[in-house]
Amino acid sequence: MKAELQFDFIVDKENSRLTVKREFAGKRQLVWDCHTKAEYLDRWFAPKPLKAKTKHMDFRPGGYWHYAMVMPDGQAFWSRVDYQEVNPIDGYKGLDGFSDETGEVNPTMPRSRWNVSFEDSKAGTLVTTVVQYSSPEDVQKVIDMGMEQGMASTLERLDELLLEIA
Repeated sequence: MKAELQFDFIVDKENSRLTVKREFAGKRQLVWDCHTKAEYLDRWFAPKPLKAKTKHMDFRPGGYWHYAMVMPDGQAFWSRVDYQEVNPIDGYKGLDGFSDETGEVNPTMPRSRWNVSFEDSKAGTLVTTVVQYSSPEDVQKVIDMGMEQGMASTLERLDELLLEIA
């Protein structure tokens, strides 16, 4: 990650919320495409050394993305994002949760509501992701699972992809 690019990871346990702000050296349309198209998501949406693998993608309100983060040994961690609102190149909202290989959301793991916005910045594009959980305990659970480090590593992969495809 380039030092001049903004990365903020803000924990607000009182309101059961995480806010991630990350700047990217790329035009907003391209950064949007990287967040909304499976062929790009599969190239960056997992912390190293994991790889993302899309099973289903339907990016529209009422659609969903079902994917796995796959370890080098083949072990897969499945997730599902149900899209609720889409405002092209400005933002989207969705429900994110851990799932099984069939797409069934795991009720024992925290589920969150994501509000992702995209805006032009000096470096290119600022992406702000507000992740709302049901409780402060859920926030702590994902922090304990390594959410901040995982997000930092994942977003660095997007930096690398943008350099490659820009």
